Amino acid sequence: MTDQTIPVAIKPASGARAAPGNPLKRFFQATEIDTRLLGMVVAMLLIWLGFHVLSDGLFLTSRNLWNLSVQAASVSVMATGMVLVIVTRNIDLSVGSILGFVGMIMAVTQTKFLPAWLGYDHPMTWILALSVGIVLGAAIGAFQGAIIAFLNVPSFIVTLGGLLVWRGAAWMVTSGATVAPMDTKFRLMGGGADGSIGATASWIVGVIACGFIVLSILHSRKQRKRFGFPLKPIWAEFFVGIASCGIVLGAVKVLNSYYMPVNLARRYAEENGIAWPENGLDIPLGIAIPVLIALSIAIGMNFLTNRTRFGRYVFAIGGNPEAAELAGIKTRWVTVRLFALMGALCAIAAAISTARLNAATNAQGTLDELYTIAAAVIGGTSLAGGVGTIAGAVLGALVMQSLNSGMVLLGMDAPLQSIVIGMVLVLAVWLDTIYRARAR
Repeated sequence: MTDQTIPVAIKPASGARAAPGNPLKRFFQATEIDTRLLGMVVAMLLIWLGFHVLSDGLFLTSRNLWNLSVQAASVSVMATGMVLVIVTRNIDLSVGSILGFVGMIMAVTQTKFLPAWLGYDHPMTWILALSVGIVLGAAIGAFQGAIIAFLNVPSFIVTLGGLLVWRGAAWMVTSGATVAPMDTKFRLMGGGADGSIGATASWIVGVIACGFIVLSILHSRKQRKRFGFPLKPIWAEFFVGIASCGIVLGAVKVLNSYYMPVNLARRYAEENGIAWPENGLDIPLGIAIPVLIALSIAIGMNFLTNRTRFGRYVFAIGGNPEAAELAGIKTRWVTVRLFALMGALCAIAAAISTARLNAATNAQGTLDELYTIAAAVIGGTSLAGGVGTIAGAVLGALVMQSLNSGMVLLGMDAPLQSIVIGMVLVLAVWLDTIYRARAR
């Protein structure tokens, strides 16, 4: 037997990487921008421009964009969880009904039970009501997940049953009656004039976000250098950092451009002892609290997906369930925990929705399961499992809400809106199929 030398190609740890192809391809390779997400952003901007022209300049106003961000918050929260559910080759059709049921329980808790013990508008009311909702949502999700994992009932059937059960349970809680109003602190989670953080705090949040972006880029570069991976060119790092910070600060600028309505501004001035000037008072609303909640959850879910063992297990199961089980992953318990997480996210979305409406109704959450699944799929989550991103789901939720908002501004009837959204969903899946076929 003779020794043979096996040549090993070692990639350099620094310096720009040579990339064949046209300049645009080299640019995307150097910056490592997700071209599919970029395509979604471009498509969304085209939708915005189209609606802006058709609505005679009403769509791209600070007021409409502010409302759009608030209205997309609850679906965005659920879509981040739906991504992981679909990645594991499951589906959850019960999220809208869970939202309605949990929202009703939280409403009853803070309007009937807690006032008897704590009195009205107690500082702990909203915390206890939200805690009850999250625990209940997680329990419902875990229960459904256990049936799927241990009784081997398909998730489609289990959650389809849940859609019917929890919608009926929501009606039974109050015999169909609407519950209102909500606790004043609880209502802040729904946005509105009081549920916004103002211009100064919004700029602070934007600057902090930019700081995290810069630190993330520096940390990523340090880790690449530590493990001997190729580094991005310096110009690419600067471009990504400047572009990301520009988007963040631009969004803050737009949200700060929407001012409090005159009657609310006058009330604010009276409560704070501010003299009312002759030409009125412009008070920027800034970032709405539900938007902050949705963004915080998206960041947390992105970390969970990409930086934790649980996230790796989820994608391993989606890629090949049999191989994941043979590798020692407790796939059944991962499924239970995943559906429990989905239930908790439904509870947070229920809090946002209930607070925004200042009431819990039996119709609350109706069809939200379809909007949530559509947001995840439009955002690039493969129904075959194994592929999906949190950022894509949030963008998908924005696209769905943009379509809804634009069609409302155009005065389109509800049936026609459903037809358009259904066609967009099918078109998005078809384009995704073409994209993945070319990627292979």
